[in-house]
Amino acid sequence: MNLITLQVKTSEDFQKNLEHLKSLILQCEENSIILAPEIVLSGFCYARMEEASQFSIKAIEEIKELAINKTIALTFITKKDDKFYNTLYVFHNQEILHTQSKVKLFPLGNELEHFEAGKEEDIKILDINGLKVATLICFELRFPQLWEKVKGADIILNPAMWGLKRKDHYETISKSLALVNQCFVIASNSADDNMAKGSAIISPFGNMLKDDDKEIIKVNANLSEIKKVRKYINIGLDENE
Repeated sequence: MNLITLQVKTSEDFQKNLEHLKSLILQCEENSIILAPEIVLSGFCYARMEEASQFSIKAIEEIKELAINKTIALTFITKKDDKFYNTLYVFHNQEILHTQSKVKLFPLGNELEHFEAGKEEDIKILDINGLKVATLICFELRFPQLWEKVKGADIILNPAMWGLKRKDHYETISKSLALVNQCFVIASNSADDNMAKGSAIISPFGNMLKDDDKEIIKVNANLSEIKKVRKYINIGLDENE
């Protein structure tokens, strides 16, 4: 299984962002789980929220078509009942497998003024070809109660737009998530100039592959490492299996 994180810049041109993202996805091998940064197609474009939500409708259909023998995850600005959400979509076999909207909105980024919070019950562990996969979106990493929602996952995704001033926080918390849950973590952060980068694939034993200069970071993961680590240091994660 290839675990892939994308680390890209977001421009003001939504269509250009979509075309670039699609080109990166097409470069990724089959049998991959691919994660892109938080709202990579639009950024936090508060003056263009309506435009972004309409563009998302088109982009969702185009990204879905690329999910052939690949699982693709990213967030979009969406609109429902005149409210805007930061919504994760997981695409698999050219279908929308799962959606969840960001529950914990980042107050320092004015998200509370522009987005509606999602529902905590939508944070759940998915079955993807026998793998347990879950997602926490950016700032949600900081909330221990949400770690309980993804406990037992084999792979945890974290799409982010995490600021440069807190780069060490992002990398430390992402690695801690992998160690505490004895699982793989795919961390995908923006490469914008004011963002922390730090995108990485982190193993259940805490080994981290990252490169702030690359747009595509890939690990051909040996998924048996999950059970090996959980058996080696048994903290009860497999007791209910």
